[in-house]
Amino acid sequence: MTAVPTESEAATGSFAKPSPATEADPTNPLHNAFWRRDRRVVDEEVKRLCSRPLTFYPGFEFTGDLESVETPGAWCITRHSSILEVSRNPQIYSSSSGVTINDFPPEFNEYFNSIIAMDDPRHARLRKIVSAGFTPRMLARLEDSVQDQARLIVDEVCERGECDFVTDVAARLPLRIVCDLMGIPASEHDFVFDQTNVILGAADDEYVPEFVDFITAILMASEALSNLMDEVAESKVGVDTGDLTSVLVNAEVDGERLTRAELASFFILLVVAGNETTRNSISWGLVHLTDNPDQRRIWTEDFEGVANTAVEEIVRIASPVTYMRRTVLCDTELEGQKIDEGDMVVMNYLCANRDESVFDDPFAFNVLRDPNPHIGFGGPGPHFCLGAHLARRQIRVMFRELFNRIGDIRATGEPDPLSSAFIHGIKHLPAEFTPSGRAD
Repeated sequence: MTAVPTESEAATGSFAKPSPATEADPTNPLHNAFWRRDRRVVDEEVKRLCSRPLTFYPGFEFTGDLESVETPGAWCITRHSSILEVSRNPQIYSSSSGVTINDFPPEFNEYFNSIIAMDDPRHARLRKIVSAGFTPRMLARLEDSVQDQARLIVDEVCERGECDFVTDVAARLPLRIVCDLMGIPASEHDFVFDQTNVILGAADDEYVPEFVDFITAILMASEALSNLMDEVAESKVGVDTGDLTSVLVNAEVDGERLTRAELASFFILLVVAGNETTRNSISWGLVHLTDNPDQRRIWTEDFEGVANTAVEEIVRIASPVTYMRRTVLCDTELEGQKIDEGDMVVMNYLCANRDESVFDDPFAFNVLRDPNPHIGFGGPGPHFCLGAHLARRQIRVMFRELFNRIGDIRATGEPDPLSSAFIHGIKHLPAEFTPSGRAD
């Protein structure tokens, strides 16, 4: 196993970048093995990461059918200020080569070449068209839907007294909202859920068994979602059905429309990123509220008065997207370290959201934290999350419904972590509560 460079080497740039490894390294934050460990161990490792200077970590090599996937390694940015600098300078730090540390085969571009993996001017063009669907009218419609769906979800579990909080509660709300947003029939919701689990959980045995080529699994899941979007979009051409797909297939901005491939890749982005990140924020929220009954009491005693800061703190502590990658377009310098053209950098949002120079007692969960300049929705700049407002709304409404209906709900076991360095995910979380009746 190639060792991570020492702090003095990293600080001076005097080392040769280590070669990719062939085995998982639990001390390397680019490897899934780092994040599969007990969360308290991970917290200690994150503290170590945050104390290091800007450091290059080796990637890993695939063998057999996966030899075409390249993961050469990346500089891991953990400081809040450095991530802001990278986010604000897309002319130096490019998104167009991909947002994860894996350089996938070209056939992935058909499904994953969405607006988060583009630079201007193409990014600006597509974002302008897509933004046409996020109007106040559309958001108001969705806010009503969020409340209705949260009530139905609690109805489905309230009489049982126990549940898997991730699959029964946290995952259901954003999935239904995103599908409702895009006009996907309710009969397809479970299908969409299964495909998104494959795409973001391809390295996890629960979603893609070891004997299955995960590249093929991801492509098949993506093609399935793309075909579903084609069917839905075709039914909405020239028709105003009030959903986002109807808006996007008929929208024309500055004489341009979304192509079929652009619409499909946006749909995949929305159902994968929008669903996964919100469900993990809600899931981590229950973990930390269970661990910190004093903070839970503060929120429940004045729900509306505390909700804004509580939601922001949940997003900060959850940091549902662990990192985003950028590729350096020219030789540059960051934190005094020379970075070469072509190098990858990963903006580790989870670490930056625990930067002690920005956040007092950063590993503590504090529902009254203010200010809270977290970057749980990405850094400033052209790629700030379009769905941030909707995500905040879902977290707020879901916990209001839970507190009002099954107010003593708590996690009764440790979260089962997703095997992923990219998504700070929870697959399962046992929870218990006093049974109650369904809403009138």
